[in-house]
Amino acid sequence: MRVAAVWADEVDREGRFPAESVAALRSAGLFGAAVPTDLGGDGLSLTRLAAITRALGRSCGSSAMIFAMHQTQVLSVVRHGRSASMRALLAAIAEHQLLLTSATTEIDVRGGVRSSGCAVEHRGDRVRLAKTAPVIAYGGYADVVLVTARRTPAGAPNDQVLLACPRSEMRLTPVGTWHTIGFRGTRSPGFRLAVDTGSGALLDDPYAEVSAQTMLPASHVLWSAACLGIADAALLRARQSVQTARRRSAGPAPLSSIRLAELVIAHQQLVDTVFGAAARFESLAKNPAAMSTVGVALEFNAVKASASTLLIDLVGRALTICGLTGSLPGHEPAMSRHLRDAYGTAVMISNDRILNHDSQLALMRLGH
Repeated sequence: MRVAAVWADEVDREGRFPAESVAALRSAGLFGAAVPTDLGGDGLSLTRLAAITRALGRSCGSSAMIFAMHQTQVLSVVRHGRSASMRALLAAIAEHQLLLTSATTEIDVRGGVRSSGCAVEHRGDRVRLAKTAPVIAYGGYADVVLVTARRTPAGAPNDQVLLACPRSEMRLTPVGTWHTIGFRGTRSPGFRLAVDTGSGALLDDPYAEVSAQTMLPASHVLWSAACLGIADAALLRARQSVQTARRRSAGPAPLSSIRLAELVIAHQQLVDTVFGAAARFESLAKNPAAMSTVGVALEFNAVKASASTLLIDLVGRALTICGLTGSLPGHEPAMSRHLRDAYGTAVMISNDRILNHDSQLALMRLGH
């Protein structure tokens, strides 16, 4: 976490991959944190992973998001990859600290993750796939990319599979640039990808199950934990600002003290949202039928939408408490990076797209 803090401002300013913090995570063995212990990992729960993501978020939002997205993919393999090939991949993640990402969106389907235009082509014991993704988080730096596609060229768009594709058997061509409002260090432009790999790259379960039972809920909890870390940093800066103001004045407590008390209450809402959702996931994790219900999907969608909305409010309040110095780069308590990352949580992982999907799910639920 200390390494991430040292380089966070430079990573944000230059829009570069946080190589130093990723190297520190790798050195600490944290990329294998979710891998089962019998395969060489730590077998950590989602609650523990959320706590680590939160700690990273206090230092560097981009590093926290990379960790969150990696662990979401690892959990997807853990929970839906039962084959010998998948177990070997998990062992390799733990041993070699491989970095995972995903390519679940596609240019031709306008960003939707539950529909694919591209399809897997089977050639004996090999599979081939070509896809253009509008965004692949840290795609130029990942060792394995989990890619969605139609099961066969004749399959329906929503009959999807998930492939764990090693970088050595994939050609990635960047499409576009990456100049974003927040999370600049995630370096997530679009890519054209071409894969030719063994059929063992296919996860055992359909993507519909992977998404409903693991990828969606885990990602929303861990993304929200990254939000919480950013909120922690904002709260700390606001508290320090109020403490400084009180030391400088012998009179009554400044009005900013009241604003700080309000901020603490709002911050606690975010804490409860994140860790309540992590506990909820763990209580349902061994019940696939329960995890796949419309109600549960709505619950976890609400976690991410709520967390990102709360974060924008929290950082805005903290910035108001800190005043002008909070908006000056290079000065304590500078918060421009935190503010841009806060808005990034609602825009880059679109709340509108989640809410649009929720509106359809809510109608389905009413119909039952």
